Amino acid sequence: MKSDSAPAGGARSGDATSGPPLAIVIEKYADMGVVIHTHRLHGDETVVVHAEDILDVMNFLRKDDRLNFDMMMDLTAVDYLDNQNLNPYLAEMNARFEVVYHLYSIGKNHRIRVKAPLAEDNLFINSITGIWGGADWFEREAFDMYGIVFRGHPNLKRILLYEKFEGHPLRKDYPKTKRQPLIGPRN
Repeated sequence: MKSDSAPAGGARSGDATSGPPLAIVIEKYADMGVVIHTHRLHGDETVVVHAEDILDVMNFLRKDDRLNFDMMMDLTAVDYLDNQNLNPYLAEMNARFEVVYHLYSIGKNHRIRVKAPLAEDNLFINSITGIWGGADWFEREAFDMYGIVFRGHPNLKRILLYEKFEGHPLRKDYPKTKRQPLIGPRN
């Protein structure tokens, strides 16, 4: 695990540079190989985890009394086509995409960003709709715009574009002049 806010060996629980949520996550998953990277910049704490561990991490963030992340504020995706060098772990993992979650604890007044890198040839991640029901439309939007498949989603289909739309328009390799099939009016 790499951390931009701690000594080269990674962050330790209780480091002055690690905020409480990040320190708790690091402590919980130390030596388990779940956490890929952490950083804290301008008060924003971020933890990067393997996609296959997303349900375990999200359940922990929601249910642990010290964290109590009861609000999933946002879920989106980022396409790093030809820019994997912006985050060194992306190049190491041959990952092009990241699913990004922003969580908030109303009672504790703290937030955390959770990222899960995905390779272009493996755009699958487990749905978190069973943990936060509000993730439903966010996951559908990421599916519609980027083609990321959320396993276990109750109704994974396009939400912004029509069903016969070809491709995923927020991918950086989507051709801006691409013509789409025309659909007629429904009568």
